[in-house]
Amino acid sequence: MGYWTDTYGGTAGCDWLHILLRLLCGGLLFTCNAVMWTFFSKALRHCSSSARATVTTTAFNFISSAILGKVIFGETHAALWWVGISLTLCGLLVLHRSTPDTLPHKESKKNK
Repeated sequence: MGYWTDTYGGTAGCDWLHILLRLLCGGLLFTCNAVMWTFFSKALRHCSSSARATVTTTAFNFISSAILGKVIFGETHAALWWVGISLTLCGLLVLHRSTPDTLPHKESKKNK
């Protein structure tokens, strides 16, 4: 048998570690979701359109998931996934470069 099972009493030590890792992952899940919702609500406050905030947050979630999946788990993505994320980023670029139509209309009402 291995060092872990000899030293810590068989499978009981492994069960304890399994529970601890599950609690840690649950805590990380809660923390990451809380951070994501915090940034999303701040983006909604600062963006002129809710579509901009939604698309930006979604794109960031995909990209950060890909990076963390590669770093932590060694995941690889198919070429079709990279094409999809590239199209998403191109759409995000177009969305952020366009000027909203509602701002000049509001300013013209204030000047009257």
